[in-house]
Amino acid sequence: NWCHQTVTMSPRFFSHLLFIYFQLCGQHGDNIQFTRDHLLLKDGGVVALDWAVGTRLGEAAMRKRWDGRKALGCFTSAPPVLLLIPQSWGGMSPHLKLLSLQATRQGFYVVVFHHRGTAGTPLTTARLTEFGDPADLEQAVSYVHSRHLSSVLVAVSEGSGSGVLLSYLGEHGSSTYLTAAAAISPVLLGQLWFEAAMPPVYRWAALFRRKTQLSSFRGVLDVDRALSCSNLRDFEEALFSHQAKNWESYWERNEPLRDADEAAVPVLCICSRDDPVLTPASTLPLSLFLNNPYFLLVLTDRGGHCGFTLEGREEMDDGIWSHSVALEYFKVVAEFLKDGEREGASWRGEVNGQIGQRSRVNAGVSSRGRRATVTRRPRAQVMEQSCTDDGEGGNYTWRRSYTH
Repeated sequence: NWCHQTVTMSPRFFSHLLFIYFQLCGQHGDNIQFTRDHLLLKDGGVVALDWAVGTRLGEAAMRKRWDGRKALGCFTSAPPVLLLIPQSWGGMSPHLKLLSLQATRQGFYVVVFHHRGTAGTPLTTARLTEFGDPADLEQAVSYVHSRHLSSVLVAVSEGSGSGVLLSYLGEHGSSTYLTAAAAISPVLLGQLWFEAAMPPVYRWAALFRRKTQLSSFRGVLDVDRALSCSNLRDFEEALFSHQAKNWESYWERNEPLRDADEAAVPVLCICSRDDPVLTPASTLPLSLFLNNPYFLLVLTDRGGHCGFTLEGREEMDDGIWSHSVALEYFKVVAEFLKDGEREGASWRGEVNGQIGQRSRVNAGVSSRGRRATVTRRPRAQVMEQSCTDDGEGGNYTWRRSYTH
């Protein structure tokens, strides 16, 4: 009775418990197996790409064999490719393993992008990736596209992994090979997140993961200073102080939404009000979702960080709630774009003439390598920013609207 009353009076307890449970006791995701590619980058660095290839339970128990039919509404004859981007400190969480398993069962080719120096990737350069630097991801996306030229390519980021994904989408606009993207529990305002207080257990875990990457950096940066840091801001400053003049200039080129108004593919952000890791929901840049037709928001009351289970259904048959929403969203986007192609309003067509000025997000600043001329996609079709769960085990209804 005491436990029941405590939980009832402290609903945020569930978000902490859920996050820790999945990190320590992730289920089923360990069944999936990967094979690794090492991608040599232009500056001599290396990132890893892990391709899902099977499970310990066998192929038949894992996925529906691809027979040329269209998966999830994708309108090419080849299976779609799902690119997964882990947390910025690296490693495959149980959440991502579950998403990999669920997506593979639904016919996706799944590939996981690992930042340089993480997840056992050899560190061949004396630098790590800055929080919002999309240069490595850009080369990885180009490589994946070159291997699957006829496939639709979509991406999902987890937590702080949204930093490079959102930066990439803003910097590359309509030149990206991605058709759509989703960010689960994203860090939308990077500087604010690094400066905010994080619960001690999460702060310690994040710092521990980052500090284990520093053994190769003695003589390049002040490793002793970095190892002595007790919060994320001080650690980030110590790590990249030799590359940035000061803290403010670091975020001038790394804020994830600095070029959000240039994004040209639909981006679904799935957030929870009780997220124990991110800043409060009141700090969400709601103007971004109200004014930019490419950004959609699903905001739930409960869900924790990257978990999003439903009460009484902690784990669905094929995964967890946020994964089902993201994969269903990709299906809707593909169907939506197919309808647009049929009606002669190609989402990927170039815009002739001047496009009305978009409302800019107050992220403030110039980008790392902003192009002088950006080809934007037309705004003839916009997906309305809402979805509903019909309560019958993960069937979702998305509403569509057309604006000009």
